[in-house]
Amino acid sequence: MDLNERLKPVAERFEAHPDRHPDWTWEDVLACLAGREDLVESLLAMEETGGEPDLIASEPFRRAFFADMSLETPAGRRSLCYDREARLGRKKFPPETSVEEMCQAMGTRLMPIDMYLTLHLLENLDSKTSSWLKTPAAVRELGGAVFGDYRYGQAFIYHNGADAYYKSRGFRSFIYLPD
Repeated sequence: MDLNERLKPVAERFEAHPDRHPDWTWEDVLACLAGREDLVESLLAMEETGGEPDLIASEPFRRAFFADMSLETPAGRRSLCYDREARLGRKKFPPETSVEEMCQAMGTRLMPIDMYLTLHLLENLDSKTSSWLKTPAAVRELGGAVFGDYRYGQAFIYHNGADAYYKSRGFRSFIYLPD
């Protein structure tokens, strides 16, 4: 199966949202991904877990990247503690994996707070769910982790214990395209 066929759902989403990447064509994307099976596999993992990845290449972002643009946190990535340490530290009912472990397995990066907030200029994400976000080291060292959601007409960033997990909280990730 050729690259275009493998990425058909991503291509259809790309064509449906030209405002997210006004100066790009799908052929440009395929050229960037050619010979980069690692990025293709990461993109497919994002798609298969419900992230609905799309290319973001517009202001104010300086670099093109694929980000999870599903309206709610990806369904295939919910009920997870923040990291391995938090997961192993749970006394009852630890999940099988964590956000950071799953990102590593997928070959993606956990979305940082500033990227999450800026994506809300394009789309209102997580109006019924929430998403773990890349947590500053100082917060994580104290046992916490951060997440975001969209309520009351704006995006919010909150904190929770890193060992917490909920049915309605997953995580958003992204991958940069090569320069």
